[in-house]
Amino acid sequence: MGSNSKDPESYNEEGRIRKKFYEAELERLQIELVKLQEWVKLRGVKFVAIFEGRDAAGKGGAIKTITECLNPRYCRVVALGTPTERERTQWYFQRYVPHLPAAGEMVLFDRSWYNRGGVERVMNFCSETEWREFFRSCPEFERMLIRSKTHLLKYWFSVSDEEQERRFQDRMQDPTKRWKISPMDLESRARWVEYSRAKDDMFAHTDIEQAPWWVVEADDKRRARLNCIRHLLTTLPYEDLTPEPMDLPPRQAESDYVRPPLSNQRFVPEVY
Repeated sequence: MGSNSKDPESYNEEGRIRKKFYEAELERLQIELVKLQEWVKLRGVKFVAIFEGRDAAGKGGAIKTITECLNPRYCRVVALGTPTERERTQWYFQRYVPHLPAAGEMVLFDRSWYNRGGVERVMNFCSETEWREFFRSCPEFERMLIRSKTHLLKYWFSVSDEEQERRFQDRMQDPTKRWKISPMDLESRARWVEYSRAKDDMFAHTDIEQAPWWVVEADDKRRARLNCIRHLLTTLPYEDLTPEPMDLPPRQAESDYVRPPLSNQRFVPEVY
């Protein structure tokens, strides 16, 4: 907990960030993210961030918060589904390679090639030979990316057993969130300890100096988002290349333009 942890203006009695403080900090950080994206675009940087963690750890919310004010033309989210039969026969990393950024682009992976070290291993979707080969190949694959001047960040969102249970129950009760619960999520919940062992093993093999894992304490979603964004911003030496404000040119005179009758158009009913 930071130095502001006891400030009643910023944190409540339980140590969670208050909404007003969160929104003010988030606005400040999102302005910096816009500056970062402009710098990435103009300097031709290739940026990849991986978001991993248990189900309901807050990865998706953090990604949405990061991308909310960014240009989707230069910043995209990749969340791949179940591999096809053809993809299962490919080199494991092959399905991820087409989604890597070109110069001037940012790519955020909502789960990534680390599926093999986590869900595929725990759920027996791959053989022991395959996940052991993944642990051998993954560090070399990431070193190749870094040598190609790709900036790679790896975040693990850590959530406690109790908080995950609370979030699952919340999703069960909320019709707008129930789609987030899948049979796979429930099975992963039942295999909590197996996932813990798999995560520890994954860290032991892939926490390399060139691309270390960064753990985000995620029981407090607001705190997790702010901490993650702030850390992300510190990893690149970006400059403020925001374009100067421009003067709007005067609108073209209508001259002989005649607007068609409004009765020729279909309008959305104004129910509200």
